[in-house]
Amino acid sequence: MALKRLDRRCYASSCVEDTITFGELVAEFAAEGDVLVLTGGLGVGKTHFTKGLSAGLGDAHPVTSPTFALMAVHDEGRIPLFHFDLYRLEHAYELEDTGIYDVLGYEGVCVLEWGEQFQDELTDEYLGVVITRVDDDPDAREIALESHGRRADLLAEAIDQACAEITA
Repeated sequence: MALKRLDRRCYASSCVEDTITFGELVAEFAAEGDVLVLTGGLGVGKTHFTKGLSAGLGDAHPVTSPTFALMAVHDEGRIPLFHFDLYRLEHAYELEDTGIYDVLGYEGVCVLEWGEQFQDELTDEYLGVVITRVDDDPDAREIALESHGRRADLLAEAIDQACAEITA
């Protein structure tokens, strides 16, 4: 694995495969009720991370960004994955039509692409996965974990310890 631990809860991904592998690693520690808010610009790798997460949970179905459907369910793994893409939403009241309130924090793992724009309306307990481009390499990314709440902190620590062991 070319994924590298840069610092506590901060990792370097040199290619798409690294980002997918990081998602697979996160899946090892994911539990029902976990909420992951993926933050980053267009094309930065949020959906690639989700592909890895889904595969790591044991679901072999293809993962694409649910930009127009708003939600995709991947429920063939050890726990369901609810993948939301909130990019097209402009107002918080539109969240009610997505089905997010039916599963958020209760069933499976909820992954919210572009969820940061509605954070006040969603949940206080989540793990932020912030993916940014590295300027000098078009394929390189930096991935940082930002925990919000006790469960998110435990999840981030478990991921960080596992990544430190793998990349040592």
